[in-house]
Amino acid sequence: MSEGRKLVIVESPAKAKTIGGYLGKDWDVEASVGHIRDIPTPSEMPAEIKKGPFGRFGVDVDNGFEAYYVVDSDKKKKVAELKRLLKNADELYLATDEDREGEAIAWHLLEVLKPKVPVKRMVFHEITKEAIQRASTNTRDLDVALVDAQETRRILDRLYGYEVSPVLWRKVKAGLSAGRVQSVATRIVVERERERMAFVRASYWDVEGDFTPDGASNQFTARLTSVDGSRVAMGRDFNDDGTLKGKSVVHLDEATATSIATQVLTCQVGVTSVQEKPYTRRPSAPFTTSTLQQEASRKLRLSSKNAMRVAQRLYENGYITYMRTDSTTLSEAALTAARQQARDLYGAEYVPQSPRLYEKKVKNAQEAHEAIRPAGDRFRTPAQVAGELRGDEFALYELIWKRTVASQMADARGSTATVRLGGTLEDGRVVEFSASGTVITFRGFLAAYEEGRDEERASKAAEAEEERRLPKLSEGVSLTVVRAEADGHETTPPPRYTEATLVKAMEEKGIGRPSTYASTVGTIQDRGYVNTRGSALIPTWLAFAVTRLLEEHFTELVDYDFTASMEEDLDRIAGGDAQRAEWLKRFYFGEGDGGEGAGGEGGGAGVAASREPGLPDASGGHLGLKQLVDDLGEIDAREISTIPIGEGIVVRVGRYGPYVEETVPQGVDLSTGEMTDDASTAPRRATINDDVAPDEMTPAKARELLEQSADDGKVLGQDPENGRDIVAKAGRYGPYVTEVLDEETAALKGKNKVKPRTASLFKDMDLATMDLETALKLLSLPRVVGATTEEDGTTVEITAQNGRYGPYLKKGTDSRSLTTEQQLFDITLEEALAIYAQPKQRGRAASAPLKELGNDPVSGRPMVVKDGRFGPYVTDGETNSTLRKGDDPESITPERGAELLAEKRAKGPTTRKRAAKKAPARKTAKKAATKKTATKKTATKKA
Repeated sequence: MSEGRKLVIVESPAKAKTIGGYLGKDWDVEASVGHIRDIPTPSEMPAEIKKGPFGRFGVDVDNGFEAYYVVDSDKKKKVAELKRLLKNADELYLATDEDREGEAIAWHLLEVLKPKVPVKRMVFHEITKEAIQRASTNTRDLDVALVDAQETRRILDRLYGYEVSPVLWRKVKAGLSAGRVQSVATRIVVERERERMAFVRASYWDVEGDFTPDGASNQFTARLTSVDGSRVAMGRDFNDDGTLKGKSVVHLDEATATSIATQVLTCQVGVTSVQEKPYTRRPSAPFTTSTLQQEASRKLRLSSKNAMRVAQRLYENGYITYMRTDSTTLSEAALTAARQQARDLYGAEYVPQSPRLYEKKVKNAQEAHEAIRPAGDRFRTPAQVAGELRGDEFALYELIWKRTVASQMADARGSTATVRLGGTLEDGRVVEFSASGTVITFRGFLAAYEEGRDEERASKAAEAEEERRLPKLSEGVSLTVVRAEADGHETTPPPRYTEATLVKAMEEKGIGRPSTYASTVGTIQDRGYVNTRGSALIPTWLAFAVTRLLEEHFTELVDYDFTASMEEDLDRIAGGDAQRAEWLKRFYFGEGDGGEGAGGEGGGAGVAASREPGLPDASGGHLGLKQLVDDLGEIDAREISTIPIGEGIVVRVGRYGPYVEETVPQGVDLSTGEMTDDASTAPRRATINDDVAPDEMTPAKARELLEQSADDGKVLGQDPENGRDIVAKAGRYGPYVTEVLDEETAALKGKNKVKPRTASLFKDMDLATMDLETALKLLSLPRVVGATTEEDGTTVEITAQNGRYGPYLKKGTDSRSLTTEQQLFDITLEEALAIYAQPKQRGRAASAPLKELGNDPVSGRPMVVKDGRFGPYVTDGETNSTLRKGDDPESITPERGAELLAEKRAKGPTTRKRAAKKAPARKTAKKAATKKTATKKTATKKA
């Protein structure tokens, strides 16, 4: 054995490679590649174990909640390699992450490797040469309390899932899953959709005017705020049911607002008051895991999962500190580095006299780690890493660097002026308008960074904080009214969650931890509980059914405070203030019977002071999860999967998906409502397409689907070539036509199996008016347009096909998009060849402009309004400017378009780094079904 050999084990190969470069030749650095063992599922257990106390959960609930672990079959080779390296080592350094999961990985390595050499726990929160060398000389023992907390969480989730999920299988749908955090996250999304479904829109009007004291150069815009001393109602004055919150406001309708606007044009208007106050804006705290995910979503359009994946790579390669943290604290070295960099780049006046310190203000915040920041005692600027990082990695590093430096910079300062205007109308009413403008005189931290805004508050916040200079005015000055127009509005329902705002809501409620946010958001989408539309998270009807069952029969398990209290209890276990087995005993068995060995001695040791684990019963005691499941009683599966939407119409979640149902008396003429002799009920049903969100499923929409469903399965006629029936149907993914195979043909299997031809209807086609001729044309696709001879002399067919992303031409492997579905039938070979003669466009073809505005007076280039990814915008081909909230794409004037472009030019260009081309996703290796190596957990957990 070589003298003084040291073995360091980390989780990932990338981390091992980086650390290996910082340690000497006597150090071997190897990766475990995550966890090496876990609690198996019952199907993965050896037969003799399956019959024993571990057989149901992989946990012996009657003997201290001891867990049964097995080495993953795909980790056996890795374990053998680590054991081989350990034979040549004099010391073992366990250098996994310093959180609970990392501590648990280190403990499992100890249990499996059984080292006979000294073992040291090496921890660090950044991977730089200085940090690694410092960590190698400042080691500690394994933290058993952290291991206990991780194991408690793992067992808790196993008990929760294995007890509750089968109830969902029996009462809602097979294959569903429940989870301690995922079910609560799903409930948050469902509750927001319920609010949207119950929301009643209210319309209200106000008046907007343009005023000037002395000419067009000093023109400014103001809004009507009061009439005869009563404040004009705005959106915030309405309840979600469409009623006004109070009687102290005046609710303008269109006629009243129009009358006021007309009279204002001839009214004498003057300045009644001018108020000016200082404006101060403070920088945001450095990033935590939650705020990083939120900002990466807003500014970089990264999902939570992708943001964490990129951050993981940056951490492992030594660019940023550890990325799973809820601390906003910066070390002394980091404070010095940030302040020095701000001073060097922006000037001494941009740095306050003393460092800024931030306190975390969310539920259950932990301060164990630093905030996420650039690694090292001296930060590398984005320019310094530009040659090493590309795409998302560079963009995320730049975001973290900017946020960190800005957090130590001075406040932005300026002034906000509010001007009130008054006048008396011809009919005697007194009106008041107001306008506000903010002028920033010192940008402070804004020179480095400005926090993004969530979509639901972006427009209001932008209006409130957008830098706008008002003309110099004083009380009593007369104004000329340039324009006055009535402006109609509607209240809007609460916005749907995005990944960013859901993470924020979870953090505020104390649900989950930094290490679980991304996986939870991903899980509820992967399990079919949530779909996405753009960035919005939309719950499925399945999520409604599951959430209702859990709310009614497992109330505490999806209660926000109870879920947060479990996180607090896990924190107490991690801090050594609570005992793992006793806590699990009370959660699973409750107070009372649990078996003599169900958690060890003592009645209340280790119970959280704030709230005891276990589910409260009516007598004030604590029911356990086991008793809760055992005493469930009858659950009406049909009722639990029924969601009323009004007017006697319901949505039901069935075995094959959601459908809408209306029960009407048989024989009723739906057009007249007249009854026949038979008055028994006969429900009408229609499948709900995935593109219909729950809040869009109104009674009117439901009846539209029911009417379409009446034509479902309608036989249009027979195909003259084979005599098969051609049927029009309404499917889950939209209306389509198909052919019906005879029994003999349908029974064929294997190579002789015949699939019926199927084709979706075009967007402009209707199921009710579909005829046999059109259906046969649809079923004839793909159509051979013709053949062409290539340069090498080969003949290739060109076909017209309808695909997932629309109509297109295909010639060999070369595909070209078509502009309309009708071209599938009409395009000629000559037209197809002309398309192929054009250079191939990458991405989607440019859409036609929404409106043409003429030439821009500055650039001289034609201005057009286009529909972009984030909404309509005006462009002259060089400068783009998003339309504001009050701008209508159809009615916007050339003057307004030029004004928007001029404002954008004045602000300067927005620089964005081009994202690197994504590497193809790796396939996950399928877990082998072979028998795993089993090891029982030992009683001690000391390093």
